[in-house]
Amino acid sequence: MNTQFWLIQAFNGISYGALLFLLASGLTLIFGVMRIVNLSHGAYFLLGGYVALSVIAATGSWLLALPVAAAVVAVIGLLMERIFLRRVGFDPLRQVLLTVGFAFLFQQAALDIWGGDNLDITPPDMLRGSTVLGGLHFPMYRIFMIATAIVVGTILWLMMEKTRAGAMIRAAVDDSEMARGVGIDTSRVSMFIFALGAFLAGLGGVVGGAFLGVYPGLDFEILPIAFAVVIIGGMGSLTGAAVGSLIVGLADNFGKALFPEISYFTLYAPMVLILALKPTGLFGRE
Repeated sequence: MNTQFWLIQAFNGISYGALLFLLASGLTLIFGVMRIVNLSHGAYFLLGGYVALSVIAATGSWLLALPVAAAVVAVIGLLMERIFLRRVGFDPLRQVLLTVGFAFLFQQAALDIWGGDNLDITPPDMLRGSTVLGGLHFPMYRIFMIATAIVVGTILWLMMEKTRAGAMIRAAVDDSEMARGVGIDTSRVSMFIFALGAFLAGLGGVVGGAFLGVYPGLDFEILPIAFAVVIIGGMGSLTGAAVGSLIVGLADNFGKALFPEISYFTLYAPMVLILALKPTGLFGRE
Protein backbone atom coordinates (compact mmCIF):
# COMPACT_ATOMS: atom_id res chain seq x y z
CA MET A 1 0.00 0.00 0.00
CA ASN A 2 1.43 3.34 -1.05
CA THR A 3 1.46 6.69 0.68
CA GLN A 4 -1.52 7.90 -1.35
CA PHE A 5 -3.72 5.16 0.15
CA TRP A 6 -2.86 6.19 3.72
CA LEU A 7 -3.37 9.88 3.01
CA ILE A 8 -6.75 9.36 1.33
CA GLN A 9 -7.98 7.03 4.07
CA ALA A 10 -6.81 9.46 6.77
CA PHE A 11 -8.60 12.33 5.01
CA ASN A 12 -11.79 10.26 4.71
CA GLY A 13 -11.57 9.31 8.38
CA ILE A 14 -11.09 12.93 9.47
CA SER A 15 -14.04 14.11 7.35
CA TYR A 16 -16.29 11.41 8.85
CA GLY A 17 -15.03 12.39 12.29
CA ALA A 18 -15.98 16.00 11.53
CA LEU A 19 -19.57 14.91 10.91
CA LEU A 20 -19.58 12.87 14.12
CA PHE A 21 -18.36 15.91 16.05
CA LEU A 22 -21.48 17.89 15.08
CA LEU A 23 -23.63 15.14 16.55
CA ALA A 24 -21.49 14.19 19.55
CA SER A 25 -20.74 17.74 20.74
CA GLY A 26 -24.43 18.35 21.45
CA LEU A 27 -24.81 14.92 23.05
CA THR A 28 -21.88 15.45 25.42
CA LEU A 29 -23.05 18.95 26.40
CA ILE A 30 -26.54 17.69 27.23
CA PHE A 31 -25.13 14.97 29.45
CA GLY A 32 -22.52 17.22 31.00
CA VAL A 33 -25.02 19.87 32.12
CA MET A 34 -28.25 17.93 32.55
CA ARG A 35 -27.01 14.38 33.23
CA ILE A 36 -29.50 13.15 30.63
CA VAL A 37 -28.50 10.23 28.41
CA ASN A 38 -30.56 11.41 25.44
CA LEU A 39 -31.32 8.34 23.34
CA SER A 40 -33.46 10.42 20.97
CA HIS A 41 -30.42 12.42 19.86
CA GLY A 42 -30.03 10.32 16.72
CA ALA A 43 -33.64 11.15 15.84
CA TYR A 44 -32.73 14.87 15.89
CA PHE A 45 -30.01 14.07 13.35
CA LEU A 46 -32.55 12.26 11.14
CA LEU A 47 -35.18 15.00 11.48
CA GLY A 48 -32.61 17.62 10.49
CA GLY A 49 -32.07 15.82 7.20
CA TYR A 50 -35.78 15.42 6.49
CA VAL A 51 -36.65 19.02 7.34
CA ALA A 52 -33.79 20.17 5.09
CA LEU A 53 -35.26 18.13 2.21
CA SER A 54 -38.61 19.86 2.70
CA VAL A 55 -36.99 23.31 2.81
CA ILE A 56 -35.03 22.56 -0.37
CA ALA A 57 -38.17 21.27 -2.10
CA ALA A 58 -40.07 24.43 -1.12
CA THR A 59 -37.40 27.06 -1.76
CA GLY A 60 -34.70 25.37 -3.83
CA SER A 61 -32.08 26.73 -1.42
CA TRP A 62 -29.67 24.32 0.25
CA LEU A 63 -28.03 27.23 2.07
CA LEU A 64 -31.34 28.22 3.65
CA ALA A 65 -31.99 24.61 4.66
CA LEU A 66 -28.96 24.56 6.98
CA PRO A 67 -30.16 27.12 9.57
CA VAL A 68 -33.89 26.45 9.14
CA ALA A 69 -33.64 22.68 9.70
CA ALA A 70 -31.30 23.13 12.65
CA ALA A 71 -33.62 25.75 14.19
CA VAL A 72 -36.72 23.56 13.74
CA VAL A 73 -34.98 20.62 15.45
CA ALA A 74 -33.80 22.96 18.23
CA VAL A 75 -37.43 24.01 18.87
CA ILE A 76 -38.50 20.35 18.97
CA GLY A 77 -35.74 19.61 21.47
CA LEU A 78 -36.67 22.64 23.55
CA LEU A 79 -40.32 21.62 23.75
CA MET A 80 -39.35 18.05 24.63
CA GLU A 81 -37.12 19.25 27.47
CA ARG A 82 -39.61 21.80 28.82
CA ILE A 83 -42.77 19.70 28.66
CA PHE A 84 -41.57 16.14 29.27
CA LEU A 85 -38.00 15.73 30.50
CA ARG A 86 -38.32 18.48 33.10
CA ARG A 87 -41.14 16.51 34.75
CA VAL A 88 -39.12 13.29 34.84
CA GLY A 89 -36.34 14.80 36.96
CA PHE A 90 -33.01 13.03 37.39
CA ASP A 91 -34.25 9.43 37.36
CA PRO A 92 -31.98 7.70 34.77
CA LEU A 93 -34.43 4.87 34.02
CA ARG A 94 -37.28 7.29 33.32
CA GLN A 95 -34.98 9.43 31.16
CA VAL A 96 -33.90 6.43 29.10
CA LEU A 97 -37.45 5.14 28.65
CA LEU A 98 -38.79 8.58 27.74
CA THR A 99 -36.03 9.42 25.23
CA VAL A 100 -36.21 5.95 23.63
CA GLY A 101 -39.98 6.40 23.31
CA PHE A 102 -39.47 9.76 21.60
CA ALA A 103 -36.86 8.22 19.29
CA PHE A 104 -39.41 5.68 18.04
CA LEU A 105 -42.09 8.35 17.87
CA PHE A 106 -39.92 10.67 15.76
CA GLN A 107 -38.88 7.78 13.51
CA GLN A 108 -42.50 6.77 12.88
CA ALA A 109 -43.52 10.39 12.26
CA ALA A 110 -40.69 10.75 9.72
CA LEU A 111 -41.79 7.54 8.02
CA ASP A 112 -45.40 8.75 7.80
CA ILE A 113 -44.49 12.23 6.54
CA TRP A 114 -41.56 11.58 4.21
CA GLY A 115 -41.97 7.89 3.35
CA GLY A 116 -39.52 5.01 3.56
CA ASP A 117 -37.35 5.68 0.50
CA ASN A 118 -33.66 6.47 0.74
CA LEU A 119 -33.26 10.17 -0.05
CA ASP A 120 -30.22 12.34 -0.69
CA ILE A 121 -29.65 16.01 -0.03
CA THR A 122 -28.04 17.56 -3.09
CA PRO A 123 -25.45 20.21 -2.18
CA PRO A 124 -24.65 23.22 -4.39
CA ASP A 125 -22.56 22.68 -7.52
CA MET A 126 -19.51 24.30 -5.93
CA LEU A 127 -19.38 21.49 -3.34
CA ARG A 128 -19.88 18.57 -5.72
CA GLY A 129 -16.49 18.45 -7.39
CA SER A 130 -13.03 17.77 -6.05
CA THR A 131 -9.80 19.66 -5.70
CA VAL A 132 -6.31 18.38 -6.41
CA LEU A 133 -3.61 18.78 -3.78
CA GLY A 134 -0.24 17.10 -4.16
CA GLY A 135 -1.59 14.93 -6.96
CA LEU A 136 -4.46 13.65 -4.82
CA HIS A 137 -8.15 14.33 -5.45
CA PHE A 138 -10.05 15.50 -2.37
CA PRO A 139 -13.87 15.81 -2.63
CA MET A 140 -15.01 19.36 -1.95
CA TYR A 141 -17.93 18.21 0.19
CA ARG A 142 -15.65 16.35 2.59
CA ILE A 143 -13.51 19.50 2.85
CA PHE A 144 -16.70 21.45 3.60
CA MET A 145 -17.59 18.97 6.37
CA ILE A 146 -14.19 19.43 8.00
CA ALA A 147 -14.41 23.23 7.69
CA THR A 148 -17.91 23.23 9.21
CA ALA A 149 -16.77 21.17 12.20
CA ILE A 150 -13.80 23.51 12.75
CA VAL A 151 -16.03 26.61 12.63
CA VAL A 152 -18.66 25.08 14.94
CA GLY A 153 -16.00 23.80 17.32
CA THR A 154 -14.30 27.21 17.46
CA ILE A 155 -17.60 29.00 18.13
CA LEU A 156 -18.47 26.51 20.89
CA TRP A 157 -15.03 26.89 22.46
CA LEU A 158 -15.21 30.70 22.40
CA MET A 159 -18.71 30.58 23.87
CA MET A 160 -17.72 28.17 26.64
CA GLU A 161 -14.39 29.81 27.54
CA LYS A 162 -14.80 33.51 26.81
CA THR A 163 -18.39 34.45 27.66
CA ARG A 164 -20.41 34.83 30.83
CA ALA A 165 -22.92 32.28 29.55
CA GLY A 166 -20.07 29.81 29.06
CA ALA A 167 -18.89 30.38 32.62
CA MET A 168 -22.41 29.64 33.86
CA ILE A 169 -22.53 26.46 31.79
CA ARG A 170 -19.14 25.30 33.09
CA ALA A 171 -20.30 25.99 36.65
CA ALA A 172 -23.43 23.93 36.06
CA VAL A 173 -21.30 21.08 34.67
CA ASP A 174 -18.89 21.13 37.61
CA ASP A 175 -21.45 21.40 40.41
CA SER A 176 -25.08 22.24 39.64
CA GLU A 177 -26.05 22.59 43.31
CA MET A 178 -23.26 25.06 43.98
CA ALA A 179 -24.17 26.94 40.79
CA ARG A 180 -27.74 27.32 42.01
CA GLY A 181 -26.40 28.46 45.38
CA VAL A 182 -24.55 31.39 43.81
CA GLY A 183 -27.59 32.53 41.86
CA ILE A 184 -27.18 30.82 38.49
CA ASP A 185 -30.51 29.85 36.93
CA THR A 186 -29.60 26.23 36.14
CA SER A 187 -33.09 25.63 34.75
CA ARG A 188 -32.51 28.22 32.03
CA VAL A 189 -28.99 26.91 31.42
CA SER A 190 -30.38 23.39 30.96
CA MET A 191 -33.03 24.66 28.54
CA PHE A 192 -30.40 26.49 26.48
CA ILE A 193 -28.03 23.51 26.39
CA PHE A 194 -30.73 21.05 25.33
CA ALA A 195 -31.82 23.38 22.51
CA LEU A 196 -28.18 23.89 21.48
CA GLY A 197 -27.56 20.14 21.46
CA ALA A 198 -30.65 19.57 19.30
CA PHE A 199 -29.56 22.44 16.99
CA LEU A 200 -26.14 20.84 16.47
CA ALA A 201 -27.69 17.42 15.81
CA GLY A 202 -30.10 18.96 13.29
CA LEU A 203 -27.23 20.78 11.59
CA GLY A 204 -25.32 17.50 11.46
CA GLY A 205 -28.34 15.86 9.84
CA VAL A 206 -28.36 18.44 7.03
CA VAL A 207 -24.61 18.17 6.48
CA GLY A 208 -24.70 14.39 6.73
CA GLY A 209 -27.69 14.08 4.41
CA ALA A 210 -25.49 14.64 1.36
CA PHE A 211 -22.88 12.23 2.72
CA LEU A 212 -24.82 9.35 4.29
CA GLY A 213 -28.26 9.94 2.78
CA VAL A 214 -31.52 10.30 4.70
CA TYR A 215 -33.53 7.14 5.40
CA PRO A 216 -35.52 5.45 8.18
CA GLY A 217 -33.18 3.75 10.62
CA LEU A 218 -30.32 6.20 10.15
CA ASP A 219 -30.97 7.55 13.65
CA PHE A 220 -30.39 4.19 15.33
CA GLU A 221 -27.33 3.51 13.14
CA ILE A 222 -25.59 6.78 13.98
CA LEU A 223 -26.50 6.96 17.68
CA PRO A 224 -24.22 4.13 18.95
CA ILE A 225 -21.31 5.67 17.04
CA ALA A 226 -22.01 9.06 18.63
CA PHE A 227 -22.06 7.42 22.06
CA ALA A 228 -18.74 5.74 21.29
CA VAL A 229 -17.30 9.21 20.57
CA VAL A 230 -18.65 10.62 23.84
CA ILE A 231 -17.50 7.63 25.91
CA ILE A 232 -13.98 7.82 24.46
CA GLY A 233 -13.71 11.60 24.88
CA GLY A 234 -15.44 11.83 28.24
CA MET A 235 -18.97 12.99 29.08
CA GLY A 236 -19.36 16.76 29.17
CA SER A 237 -16.06 17.60 27.42
CA LEU A 238 -16.03 19.44 24.09
CA THR A 239 -12.33 18.69 23.68
CA GLY A 240 -13.13 15.06 24.35
CA ALA A 241 -15.86 15.14 21.70
CA ALA A 242 -13.39 16.52 19.14
CA VAL A 243 -10.66 13.98 19.96
CA GLY A 244 -13.16 11.11 20.23
CA SER A 245 -14.65 12.03 16.84
CA LEU A 246 -11.22 11.87 15.22
CA ILE A 247 -10.42 8.53 16.84
CA VAL A 248 -13.74 6.95 15.88
CA GLY A 249 -13.69 8.44 12.37
CA LEU A 250 -10.19 7.14 11.66
CA ALA A 251 -10.86 3.76 13.31
CA ASP A 252 -14.05 3.30 11.30
CA ASN A 253 -12.48 4.28 7.98
CA PHE A 254 -9.23 2.34 8.34
CA GLY A 255 -11.13 -0.63 9.77
CA LYS A 256 -13.41 -0.83 6.72
CA ALA A 257 -10.47 -0.33 4.34
CA LEU A 258 -8.02 -2.79 5.94
CA PHE A 259 -10.19 -5.26 7.86
CA PRO A 260 -13.72 -5.19 6.36
CA GLU A 261 -14.67 -8.51 7.97
CA ILE A 262 -14.09 -7.15 11.48
CA SER A 263 -14.80 -3.46 10.88
CA TYR A 264 -17.21 -3.28 13.85
CA PHE A 265 -14.48 -4.60 16.12
CA THR A 266 -12.01 -1.94 14.95
CA LEU A 267 -14.70 0.73 15.41
CA TYR A 268 -15.55 -0.12 19.01
CA ALA A 269 -12.20 -1.53 20.16
CA PRO A 270 -10.83 1.94 21.09
CA MET A 271 -13.92 2.54 23.25
CA VAL A 272 -13.46 -0.77 25.10
CA LEU A 273 -9.75 -0.11 25.60
CA ILE A 274 -10.28 3.41 26.97
CA LEU A 275 -13.12 2.24 29.23
CA ALA A 276 -10.76 -0.38 30.68
CA LEU A 277 -7.92 2.10 31.25
CA LYS A 278 -9.87 5.28 32.07
CA PRO A 279 -13.60 4.71 32.64
CA THR A 280 -14.42 8.45 32.60
CA GLY A 281 -12.95 8.86 29.10
CA LEU A 282 -9.85 10.71 27.91
CA PHE A 283 -11.02 14.15 29.09
CA GLY A 284 -13.77 13.15 31.51
CA ARG A 285 -13.74 14.22 35.12
CA GLU A 286 -12.89 11.65 37.76
